[in-house]
Amino acid sequence: MEKIQIVHTNDLHSHFENFPRVKRFIEQSRKDSTADDFYLFDIGDAMDRAHPLSEATNGQKNIEWMNQLHYDAVTIGNNEGLGNSHEHLEHLYDHANFPVVLNNVYEKNPSRLADFAQASKIIETKKGTKIGIIGLTAPYILTYPLLDWDIRLIQEMLPKSLELVKDCDVIILLSHLGVSMDRLIAKKRPEIDVIIGSHTHHLFPKGEMDNGVLLAAAGKYGQNIGTINLELNDDKKVVEKSAFTTKTETLPELSGDEDWIKSQFDLGEKLLDEKKVANLPESLSADYQAPNSIMNEALSAVQEFANSDVAVLSSGLFLSDLPKGIVTQKNLHDILPHAIHVMRTTMTGDNVWRLVMEMEKNRLYLRNHPQKGMGFRGKIFGELVYRGITIDNKRNVYINGQELEKNKEYTLALLDHYLFVPYFPSIEIAGNNEILYPKFLRSVFGDYLSKKYPI
Repeated sequence: MEKIQIVHTNDLHSHFENFPRVKRFIEQSRKDSTADDFYLFDIGDAMDRAHPLSEATNGQKNIEWMNQLHYDAVTIGNNEGLGNSHEHLEHLYDHANFPVVLNNVYEKNPSRLADFAQASKIIETKKGTKIGIIGLTAPYILTYPLLDWDIRLIQEMLPKSLELVKDCDVIILLSHLGVSMDRLIAKKRPEIDVIIGSHTHHLFPKGEMDNGVLLAAAGKYGQNIGTINLELNDDKKVVEKSAFTTKTETLPELSGDEDWIKSQFDLGEKLLDEKKVANLPESLSADYQAPNSIMNEALSAVQEFANSDVAVLSSGLFLSDLPKGIVTQKNLHDILPHAIHVMRTTMTGDNVWRLVMEMEKNRLYLRNHPQKGMGFRGKIFGELVYRGITIDNKRNVYINGQELEKNKEYTLALLDHYLFVPYFPSIEIAGNNEILYPKFLRSVFGDYLSKKYPI
């Protein structure tokens, strides 16, 4: 019997607090493995700009950490793909000592696979078994093109990827596609031996067998680490396969871990604090009702940036006050850590009315609603605050003091977050939505402050 062992990480999201124990587990697993061959894979979303060090270094510190562990292959997630400008993603892996296996993110002109990626990787074991590695990431067809990428669909690229490894003895898919897609692929493509999954942060403590395909997944944030064991007979056919995960919190913590974790955070904060943005004459409050509120300035910033008639923001976006005096990128990252963009939405007056009614209907629910995901990195959704929109007690809506005209087109400065959450369906149904990539909301706000309150 030939034995192959695989350890995998996914959706680390720059949770540096788990990195020391994850690193030691991987190193110890490699050292203790009794398998003939040992491999290490990451399945994307390793970096997340919510951590100051990832933000300050454009993910390069994440790559430095991964380089120490000698990954055999990785793929990308939407945080790498959509959390970076085109240029930053092109150069994210310049100093990586591992390959990025990915076959559905393409350059537009001329049309070719992204330069940082390779469509597949074939690994030959010590006993001559050929392992074919393919990788695919979630095809966000609305947003990748805004960063000048040609994102291709799974139904087109999976067959092409499998064709590249059809002569291999073992086929492994690095899937940043989510659990539903993984199960669908397993149902339709039993020639795949293992799908290592991610994106939806699902956890399979003992793997999952679907149509003879082993599905493995290790949750999120480095809270678990995955292990896969394969056994092959003399004909190089997989006869046994299993998976399990190990809880990181059960692993020993060493005395230097806390200092290292703090040093990574502090370094990120220091680098961001060195980049000065504006000079505020007075503090701005995170309380949207305060006379000098961040909300008031932010509404002006997004309305100006989107060149819109009106603007809407939610108070939960702003995590703390902005102090009087010099504002740095650290301050902006502290108050707006979200992977969220400004969006310019155009719709007719009757649809604006319906959207405002949706916002009013959900207002009380959202006020203290614990919001998670869709780019949001705060705690609660918060209060919806309008700029240029008013409503009377008869549910008549006014735009900048003028009664809404049913057939007239209006422009609204919103956030792509409001398109992706399920509370305001009119945005997707009736809106002509232009997400203004690549700047995050904090960069738009910072640019506004730098012009209004120059240093």
